Amino acid sequence: MISSVALPWWAMVCMGAGLAAFIAMLVISIKRNHGVKRSLFASPYALWMIIFTVLPVILISYYAFTDSNGAFTLDNFKNFWDSHYEANKVIAAEAERLGVDYSQYIVRGTVNVDTLVYSLWMAFQCTVICLLLGYPAALFMADRKMKLGSTLVVLFIIPMWMNFLLRTIAWMSLLEDSGLINSFLRWLGFDSVQLMYTSGTVLLGMVYNFLPFMVFPIYTVLNKMDYRLSEAAADLGCNSWQTLYKVTMPLSIPGVISGITMVFMPSVTTFFIPRILGGSYTMMFGDLIESKFLTEGNWNAGSALSLIMMLLILVSLSILRKADPNGEGGGIA
Repeated sequence: MISSVALPWWAMVCMGAGLAAFIAMLVISIKRNHGVKRSLFASPYALWMIIFTVLPVILISYYAFTDSNGAFTLDNFKNFWDSHYEANKVIAAEAERLGVDYSQYIVRGTVNVDTLVYSLWMAFQCTVICLLLGYPAALFMADRKMKLGSTLVVLFIIPMWMNFLLRTIAWMSLLEDSGLINSFLRWLGFDSVQLMYTSGTVLLGMVYNFLPFMVFPIYTVLNKMDYRLSEAAADLGCNSWQTLYKVTMPLSIPGVISGITMVFMPSVTTFFIPRILGGSYTMMFGDLIESKFLTEGNWNAGSALSLIMMLLILVSLSILRKADPNGEGGGIA
């Protein structure tokens, strides 16, 4: 059950003050420019970002650094490092009351940390596989000599018209024990194989769902690239592989970075794919956060886990941006 959580008074004040400040800046800007300036048309987006992005982050930070009574605490982060932290506190208090040595009963729980490491590893594998599959696909789609390039674009787009959840559930009809693959194996006289509820199945579902997000940014960059650069490289003596390595790949770095970002971020926080294709045998960090909020009703611990994940994603993005800070292509400076 979801516990009813009342917003703190300062959150309501911030919302009202932000809206009042937004209206005041809007009026002042109109008066200074003697009319509506074109940049003001972005104001609805700015207001949307403040209400639905900035304020939620502030609220997550608030719950992460407070307990159920609203008092400041770091226990939520200690719970992340030691999943037995609360139980160990109870054991320590009881042992101190009885005057006995309790050190032998203290065992650090590693569930949270292990789940985070597993999620990062799965997201890394998904991103690498998507890059290895997506880059050649984008090359074929952007090749001016390929007559099927536009057809391949449509084939990549069509699955995205279907709901994300339905696409994932559809894999169950293929991979489950009574699914199409095992039925075909039994028809051929072979024994059925266990395809569902494994890490490989979860990885397959992640790659399937996130592969288009790798392909299209790379395809967009390659499609806009001046083909005369490749011709110039050929005139200077480069063969096809040298042109790919020295010209095409460096110029496609912005698309690669965008693709990695668009695949890694959702894959590291996904929770529906592991639940459907992995069952109770796999748990990723997104499942752990969801369980804290929806199953346990512990908004404080869930917010701490969410804040840790946000920081890790920001660090990952900052590292990726160092590869091409200006979005102009090239290598790591």
